[in-house]
Amino acid sequence: MSVPLRGRIIVTMAKSPLSPDLKGAFLMIAGTGVLSLNDGIAKWLTEAYPVGQIMAIRGTFVIAMILVWAVAFRRTSLLRVRDWRNQSYRAVLMMLSTIAFITGLSLLPLATAISITFAGPLITTALAIPLLGEMVGWRRWSAILIGFVGVLIMLRPSGNSAIEYAALLPIAAAMVGAFRDIVTRKMRSGETPVAILLISTIAVTIYGYASASFAWVPFDWSDIWFFALTAALMAVAQLLTIEAFHQGTIGFVAPFKYTSMIWAVLIGIVVWGEMPGLSIYLGSALVIASGFYILRREAALRANRE
Repeated sequence: MSVPLRGRIIVTMAKSPLSPDLKGAFLMIAGTGVLSLNDGIAKWLTEAYPVGQIMAIRGTFVIAMILVWAVAFRRTSLLRVRDWRNQSYRAVLMMLSTIAFITGLSLLPLATAISITFAGPLITTALAIPLLGEMVGWRRWSAILIGFVGVLIMLRPSGNSAIEYAALLPIAAAMVGAFRDIVTRKMRSGETPVAILLISTIAVTIYGYASASFAWVPFDWSDIWFFALTAALMAVAQLLTIEAFHQGTIGFVAPFKYTSMIWAVLIGIVVWGEMPGLSIYLGSALVIASGFYILRREAALRANRE
């Protein structure tokens, strides 16, 4: 008797040697890679369009993609919302973090904006202790801090220049994003990633259109493909990161956001032929080492529990 495809998938997942934390880690690594590419396109668009207009047009594409997919593949049940309170909280937090980050992208170099948001995993891990009751030992904290040091080395901070006001924007995005990730983790048992993405995107898009009376510029239809591409990338990245927090504990998964700098380096080499210097290699090595240590530590703890 043959087993239905859906049944085979469930059995395969159940027998997977990867723990939920490890699955979440790999999902986060993939999500940050897609998001890094999206950030590069978004920054390019800010040179011609205001932040609100980008949010509105990109959000419209994302909503359309979700609805078409749900109808075409008969997955409309995945759009059902059960927890409106936390969905609303996350939607507002998503809107605020998006405004802050895209505005920061328009004022700062891409690497600078991304690097500042690396404070997010530290904030998220700290918040997970009182808000979610998760336990984070000193070894994992040490690995997280080493990863953060690696990021600083890659950026070669001067240490003697004052932080410009624009740098406060990605810092704000990181702080708000940390609370958003906490709320995402709380919804892991009741809400589907697709429903979470849809509601949050609707909030972001509404804000974008509301800003039309303040600063919009004539739309160049030759840019439509860039908006479509960044919408698709953002949707995929959001789904991957949402599922990452559904799978693993937030204190374990969040540090793998550091790998976005590594992705940015790889994208720079492949797309623009930018060869990184010694500081990039050294910093990347620290980030990778911290990630592998966390993976090894989790595996050891899992073996002890079994």
